[in-house]
Amino acid sequence: IDGTRAFISGLPVWGTLIGLYWRGIPLAGVLDQPFTGERFMAYTDANGTGVSELSVRGDTVARNKTRATIDLADAILMTTSPRIFSPEDGARYDALERKVKLPRYGCDCYAYGMLAAGQIDLVVESGLHIYDIAAIIPIVRNAGGVVTSWQGEDPSKGGSVLAAANESLHEKALAILNG
Repeated sequence: IDGTRAFISGLPVWGTLIGLYWRGIPLAGVLDQPFTGERFMAYTDANGTGVSELSVRGDTVARNKTRATIDLADAILMTTSPRIFSPEDGARYDALERKVKLPRYGCDCYAYGMLAAGQIDLVVESGLHIYDIAAIIPIVRNAGGVVTSWQGEDPSKGGSVLAAANESLHEKALAILNG
């Protein structure tokens, strides 16, 4: 379960994550959101193409596709809470938040589903464990997004993570997070 605090508080934004790694590489993922009945899934099809799709109550309704937003001033940013960051990381996060159109808090793993589905543009978090990110990476990447550490490196072990709708937006957010 991701979003334990939301679960304990009775807020319907927690979800269940299942990720598949092969030789250290995240290949497939499932993010299940039980309150809305949404299931975000990522896998590779028989042609070798990465697929990210959304189903609602068992019926596939759409292939996920991230947004084409390229300017931070037009972007919607989510994080679980700005209080999760260390003072140094918090200052870097605040610098990014000041540049976006709309920051929002509190959706845990569901924020990544919203990114893959094209509803938001950026997710920034820190202190993630492998089990927090394993399912998320293929869901976002197969929908057209980018997921890295704050240093632009492999995020598959967790840590500080930046997920963006596209490469252009990712580069701009990464530049701010790295001062």
